[in-house]
Amino acid sequence: MGLNATFVAVEPARSEIDALTGATLLEFGAPWCEHCQAAQPLIAEAFAGFPGVRHLRVEDGKGRPLGRSFAVKLWPSLVFLRDGQEVERLVRPHDAESIRVALARIATP
Repeated sequence: MGLNATFVAVEPARSEIDALTGATLLEFGAPWCEHCQAAQPLIAEAFAGFPGVRHLRVEDGKGRPLGRSFAVKLWPSLVFLRDGQEVERLVRPHDAESIRVALARIATP
């Protein structure tokens, strides 16, 4: 668990995401995306207090079914899940505090 610096090699199926237990930050983006790169220090700063939260970075793009199932339109899109259900979403976050608040919402049962 904890912060993941790389994108997952194989995109998980939506059914796998829906079946996750506990707190998960599902991050959609692309390695070449400037907005995604700019958000990484904010995500890392916010994540420091939540080592028990799972972090999945999923490379998104045309024809990628997981991103479409979550209606992702802009990157990075941070989808905060508790037991596979979306609790909150942040798109192109500009500060660590908003990410920290969303993490706190999913980290506490």
